[in-house]
Amino acid sequence: MEMRKTVLNCPVGDEQKSEDPTTTELCEKTAQLLGKESAVFLPSGTMCNEIAIKIHTQPGEEIICEYSSHIINFETGGPSALSGVMIRALHGSHGIFESSQVAEAIRPSSRYAPKSSLLCVEQTANMSGGTIWPLDKMQAVTTTAHQSGLKTHMDGARLMNAVVKTGVSAEQYGNCFDSVWIDFTKGLGAPIGAVLAGSKDFIDHAWRIKQQWGGAMRQSGIAAAMCMYALDNNIDRLADDHHLADIIGQKIIKFKGVKTVLPIETNIIIFDLEPSAPTANELVKTLAKKKILIGAFGERRIRIVTHLDVDPSASKILIEELAKYLDY
Repeated sequence: MEMRKTVLNCPVGDEQKSEDPTTTELCEKTAQLLGKESAVFLPSGTMCNEIAIKIHTQPGEEIICEYSSHIINFETGGPSALSGVMIRALHGSHGIFESSQVAEAIRPSSRYAPKSSLLCVEQTANMSGGTIWPLDKMQAVTTTAHQSGLKTHMDGARLMNAVVKTGVSAEQYGNCFDSVWIDFTKGLGAPIGAVLAGSKDFIDHAWRIKQQWGGAMRQSGIAAAMCMYALDNNIDRLADDHHLADIIGQKIIKFKGVKTVLPIETNIIIFDLEPSAPTANELVKTLAKKKILIGAFGERRIRIVTHLDVDPSASKILIEELAKYLDY
């Protein structure tokens, strides 16, 4: 409710002409947070990723990222459709790959092969259970990429979860990359918006693509005000989500119908069901009838995400309901 109240009094203007003071303030504050020269406000994190790929690559080139990443699995083939690039997928350990894998994946110069041009890293690794990239590994893979002339981009949808958990600043993580963004609609709780940051030239280019792809807005301060509230008030409380996810995970691993639970480092619980348990879709549909929303990712994999709208009492209900079908 307090977040929504910020909309009532926020100053607004024409964002396309850089006349919206609330949006400008949000972008300046986020750029500073990430250690970058400039930033642009966008409707979604997917748009941040796709604009960055478009800027950093040319058609026919190749980007390198982890096989479970959002860019590969949840952006409807955007890199190929919008930028005409190929993807080389690395198989990491819980979403994290090594610098040696990057070195091996980079194409040698050849008139026959695509040119490797961009390395993408996802912090945290969503589909690997919200795993946190250690700073030293992040520095290692991006150094390898830069030494070979590649650009680097961070999908920072849940970057602030990593910051809160590790104490490593967003700027320290961001320094590894040519471009980086954070999402305000995940754990930070805003209804819309992400901010993409980089050099001034990069953001000037990003603005052109934003306009071209139909993402420019007018009085965007209405949305930016809620993102600003999230930035000012909802970062530290991410620790509550991490704690709750850990509690849920400790309960779920004891259920007879649960085969494995991926390591839980932040706010995501991913677990696999035994063959004797209901399928993931069956379990999701059953719980949805009781207004409990979880996600199915394959026949036997479930994902649960904690956030500011989920409190300990809600998690207790979740565990009690899961036990009915999995603790037999």
